[in-house]
Amino acid sequence: MTHQQIFVNLPVKDLPRSRAFFEALGYSFNPDFSNSEGACCVISEHIYAMLLTEPFFKGFTQKPIVDAKTATEVLICLSCESRAQVDELVAKAVAAGGTAPNAKQDHGFMYAHGFEDLDGHVWELVYMVPGATPNA
Repeated sequence: MTHQQIFVNLPVKDLPRSRAFFEALGYSFNPDFSNSEGACCVISEHIYAMLLTEPFFKGFTQKPIVDAKTATEVLICLSCESRAQVDELVAKAVAAGGTAPNAKQDHGFMYAHGFEDLDGHVWELVYMVPGATPNA
């Protein structure tokens, strides 16, 4: 089985503010799938984050929405092209109002850091050295 795209749906408290946050990181939005209730953030050609207002998000589930500032349901991990890109995205996120609650991790073959967006969703960023494998 092969899937062609991924759409991560995230509840947000303030859509315009969340949209501005991700634009500050350099991401664009697909206007065909964006309106006053949700915005389609284009992460890459095949990866999208659907930022949905909480009332709209509630229409897709009968479960309560987790407050991502106090509890974690998911960690979103994105690969990066270099260590510098990892650091650059974290710096942009912090400058746009996000936080970087954890220290960088350098495992030699893998370099990682991450940030929390304005609603507390965790975005991990990782660079894997091409051809390197962890020591067993």
